Amino acid sequence: MLSEREVREVFRRLGAAGPPMPAQGAKITTDPFRAVAACILSAQSLDRNTDQAAKALFEAATTPEALLALPEDELKARIRPAGLYNMKARHLRAMCRTLLDRFGGVVPRDRAGLMSLPGVGRKCADIVLRFTFGEPVVAVDTHVHRLANRLGLARGRTEERTAASLEPRLPEDARMDGHILLIRHAKRVCTARRPRCGSCMLRDLCLATRADPSSASRA
Repeated sequence: MLSEREVREVFRRLGAAGPPMPAQGAKITTDPFRAVAACILSAQSLDRNTDQAAKALFEAATTPEALLALPEDELKARIRPAGLYNMKARHLRAMCRTLLDRFGGVVPRDRAGLMSLPGVGRKCADIVLRFTFGEPVVAVDTHVHRLANRLGLARGRTEERTAASLEPRLPEDARMDGHILLIRHAKRVCTARRPRCGSCMLRDLCLATRADPSSASRA
């Protein structure tokens, strides 16, 4: 993996490329219940489909009690655009029951508490911690997972393992904006199928480029 000095340099360059754009989407909200519900809907779903499903759901239910009161068929119909609606409906109902039974209807503000909710994994928990509660946490999604492993920022075969590897290596000043900086670079430059290594500002640091120098010619 990259050295501590190299990791700091990665984030320095990413930050110098310009201020991060504000995160958007149904998961980015100051309402903890909506944030958790939208995260559950987002599993294996495109952002636009998640947003459509979340909008339809929150038109009818914005509290655990209201969601549990929805007829099953109506709940599934509202969240259908996000896909996997049978499973997600079960997770949403189980999440609401857990919130009411264990937490008095209040979304917990810590990772362990969030991950105890049905349908909530580490990525979802970290998104809620960062964008709803303002905690200095870098959520690892598929884009961050890919970039972190290619560069050598972290190592992990799954997003959750990458998150556990990345967290202790993050510079303190990168913890608030790190998620957005990494996603921006992963979507614009270090893409999944055709990474633009030749125009990458991090190519001299990247372990994948060091292992395959010919990749640096890809524009």
